[in-house]
Amino acid sequence: MPLQLTRPVAFIDLETTGVNLATDRIVEIAIVKVSTDNTRVVKRKLINPQMPIPKGASDVHGITDDMVKDAPAFKQVANEIRQFLDNCDLAGYNSNRFDIPLLVEEFLRAGLDFDVTDRHLLDVQKVYHMMEPRTLSAAYKFYCDKSLENAHSAEADAQATCEILESQLEKYPQLGTSVESVMKFTGSEPIVDFARRFVMENGVEIFNFGKHKGKKVVDVLKLEPQYYDWMMKGDFAMHTKQKLTEILNRTLLKKA
Repeated sequence: MPLQLTRPVAFIDLETTGVNLATDRIVEIAIVKVSTDNTRVVKRKLINPQMPIPKGASDVHGITDDMVKDAPAFKQVANEIRQFLDNCDLAGYNSNRFDIPLLVEEFLRAGLDFDVTDRHLLDVQKVYHMMEPRTLSAAYKFYCDKSLENAHSAEADAQATCEILESQLEKYPQLGTSVESVMKFTGSEPIVDFARRFVMENGVEIFNFGKHKGKKVVDVLKLEPQYYDWMMKGDFAMHTKQKLTEILNRTLLKKA
């Protein structure tokens, strides 16, 4: 069943050097953009991560250093990708915990802000886990009755994810047929930073790690301002640092 869209939705899949948001990089990106008339446009690019691709990662997705040595760095294609995603809701498979956070990190490293505040972030895995907890390949077989060829190819995975959602709309009428209705069904957790170093409780940012876990971020910044410097110098994701700075600036404005 096709989606009923009020604005385009982009299904994103990344292949990477690893799973650390702060230190790993994209080696392949594929985006299937579905327009409001349900026409599709695919953008796929190999990316030079400017670091060696670990053998363990190459064993998963099949992309080697030699394959990306002449590919552009993310910074060289960042603006093109950002424009392609302009005015799109974002979707994927486990995308809210990995693909979108890592993509945001790459944009920030390239010196570009990528605001997701007013976008729906639709994680198809969440629907699947609520209904039939499985892997992407199993989900594709279950919903589409197809074997997922070239699994861990970014384009194949993004295409499969799009088809899975369409089949989910057929199977579960309670989902509705729009991004908004699916989001209403799955619910959306308030995201402070994608690495989840902070969480939102009762409208207030709370530390989700370390010695200050459970404490309000603003309280820690007031009582222990050097903790901000420690985090900014530390091996934290850039999006985490960006959000920490926003909280600090907001706190300083309130003081003024």
